[in-house]
Amino acid sequence: MDAKNLSDQQAAELFYQKYNALKAEISKVIIGQDQVIEQVLISIFSSGHALLVGVPGLAKTLLVNTIADCLGLDFKRIQFTPDLMPSDILGSEILDEQKNFKFIKGPVFSNILLADEINRTPPKTQAALLEAMQEKRVTVAGVHHQLNLPFFVLATQNPIEQEGTYPLPEAQLDRFMFNITLDYPSLEQEVQVVKNTTTEKTIRANNVLDQQSIIFFQQLVRKVPVADNVVQYAVELVHKTRPNQENTPQLTEKYISWGAGPRASQYLILGAKTHALSKGKFSPDIEDVKAIAKPILRHRVIKNYVAQADNLSIDQIIDELL
Repeated sequence: MDAKNLSDQQAAELFYQKYNALKAEISKVIIGQDQVIEQVLISIFSSGHALLVGVPGLAKTLLVNTIADCLGLDFKRIQFTPDLMPSDILGSEILDEQKNFKFIKGPVFSNILLADEINRTPPKTQAALLEAMQEKRVTVAGVHHQLNLPFFVLATQNPIEQEGTYPLPEAQLDRFMFNITLDYPSLEQEVQVVKNTTTEKTIRANNVLDQQSIIFFQQLVRKVPVADNVVQYAVELVHKTRPNQENTPQLTEKYISWGAGPRASQYLILGAKTHALSKGKFSPDIEDVKAIAKPILRHRVIKNYVAQADNLSIDQIIDELL
């Protein structure tokens, strides 16, 4: 794809075509998780990371594998366990035959990293991912090593089994652009899944993009213009989640103990830009902000014991604020 000769409008139209081709390819393999696929793709093109929360067996690994195939990206998977060390992720230095130190790269040196059950590993190892996610580089023995671009972490958590887990601290959760909830498929979808996966025929998704195209589209998202009223709406929405502020809604004062930080506002605008492009628009409106508000806010807003006593979920609180 010779993207250099395209105008911004032509590039936006090309993005719309490629995005829909991507969704169609992924949907061949992944049945009925349309919203999840959309949100993962939006976070990739917004240069963000995503946290997938769902019970085992909902095709989280298959989803990431399929997306990596379609995007032509290098994919690695790490199963997080209590005995995993930072060097198991980042890599380590060894002595070679000439008695010189040589750096052996860990699985973090890939384009898409699936961190499976990230809450099963101790804080020291979780923190090793932080620099990689934020700075797109790792430091081993005082030496910086740049990661391959594009770089995208997709972490999974099992919401049921909490025994022997190390919950991610708020600062680390904030590094994830999206918190995506996976639900069970409907009866019809599950019938289709069983039909597709219990015969000798293997369905594979075709490659749609390559590394350079993804980086080009990530830069295109940054160029998308946003009207002042849309930025104002996004920032006001984030401010509404913070208790003890000027103009805080009564709902927030009653049910929220901690609100979202400025990174939420940044992600709302970036996500709205990508969402607008994916719908064939050249600039986002307030509806685009609303469409991606829940997965961006749900892990940044901490509800209090009153919300728990009233059996209110974070999603219900965000719905009210919207």
